[in-house]
Amino acid sequence: MTAHPISETIASLMPRAKAELTELVAFQSVADPAQFPKSECEAAASWVADALRTEDFQDVALLDTPDGTQSVYGFLPGPAGAPTVLLYAHYDVQPPLDESAWLSPPFELTERDGRWFGRGAADCKGGFIMHLLALRALKANGGIPVSVKVIAEGSEEQGTGGLERYAEAHPELLTADTIVIGDTGNFRVGLPTVTATLRGMTMLRVTLDTLEGNLHSGQFGGAAPDALAAMIQLLASLRAEDGTTTVDGLTTDAVWDGLQYPESDFRKDAKVLDGVELIGTGTVADRIWARPAVTVIGIDCPPVVGATPSLQASARAQISLRVPPGQDAAEATKLLTAHLKAHAPWGARVSVEQVGQGQAFRADTSSPAYTSMAQAMEAAYPGEKMQTSGMGGSIPLCNTLAALYPEAEILLIGLSEPEAQIHAVNESVSPEELERLSVAEALFLQNYAESKRA
Repeated sequence: MTAHPISETIASLMPRAKAELTELVAFQSVADPAQFPKSECEAAASWVADALRTEDFQDVALLDTPDGTQSVYGFLPGPAGAPTVLLYAHYDVQPPLDESAWLSPPFELTERDGRWFGRGAADCKGGFIMHLLALRALKANGGIPVSVKVIAEGSEEQGTGGLERYAEAHPELLTADTIVIGDTGNFRVGLPTVTATLRGMTMLRVTLDTLEGNLHSGQFGGAAPDALAAMIQLLASLRAEDGTTTVDGLTTDAVWDGLQYPESDFRKDAKVLDGVELIGTGTVADRIWARPAVTVIGIDCPPVVGATPSLQASARAQISLRVPPGQDAAEATKLLTAHLKAHAPWGARVSVEQVGQGQAFRADTSSPAYTSMAQAMEAAYPGEKMQTSGMGGSIPLCNTLAALYPEAEILLIGLSEPEAQIHAVNESVSPEELERLSVAEALFLQNYAESKRA
């Protein structure tokens, strides 16, 4: 079978793509100045802006968003009367966690076992490179048949809502006929997938205070209320014995009726240790796509090394609650807050601070853009049909865009398949997936433009 010219072009561009992703991964662009210098995010934003200018984008701008970060915008006009497609990615990344657990430095793109390793390689710096590859291939094969807007967010991983608030204040900026969110992933390598639903999220910090100051555990232990022990008991109230999330008033029995996730595959993908049970009830798809899930993502407590025999006067934890489609994130925030206040033991003083929130999202998979994408994915992945799945993660911007532009079609694709291990140590991207999804995106833009002319 003769290779499609788009495929041939993108194959020839892969060395350049690797070099560019190497440069982009090198920026330690964690959008939290308490962990990494803000200058790292600013430098990454400038790199993205320069890349757009190199591709002849107009009106390239670094947008100062209300949360103190920058999103990068650019516009590339297409033929007269052509539809407009918005391409989204984000250049900020999760912190590397335990750098000693990485097999190669997290901010140095390293090839190993047929994959490219580095923080953000898949989530979502690779997504930006995917957009560039698709556009370059079209330029080399007759031109880009649509007008293109690109927006690269600078704080998606923090959930602080900067771009959402900016878009709401400037609704004309991101108007488009179709929006391609390049921040999800195939169900597994080689199986082309669009994401039909995203869970929303809320992020809270809870602080418990019980004493005016730390006390000697021998002199006062057994009667004085220990804030750390209170926090442990409070956090335990968020799960049933089988691990099911238990927030007072929150529904936890929804079911997923689409593509299923075999438990054996999930155990392998999640690297669950032998003999350790999965948590919750229902199918795996029910648990990760259709139901809420609470996670304690951080807790302030004395480290084991250097610990003293003391009762803690204060304790603090950060809690993430994933909220499935059909449940309102703001209401879930209220329920979680009320639960934390109601279940704090011993009359401990409770303060709760909201640090992030985003609504769940459900795409219209019957829209014409999905037909164009299905055709493109079938061509990019010969012998495979496009699948639709859910995703347990959150992209708060999706609902903002859906509310601002109700007529726009929104598609979610990306490089974060299970082997990518996003948000974990040793994150990686499959270069084959980058290549094939770039082909799919380029063919989609051609198909979509043709459908609009028909």
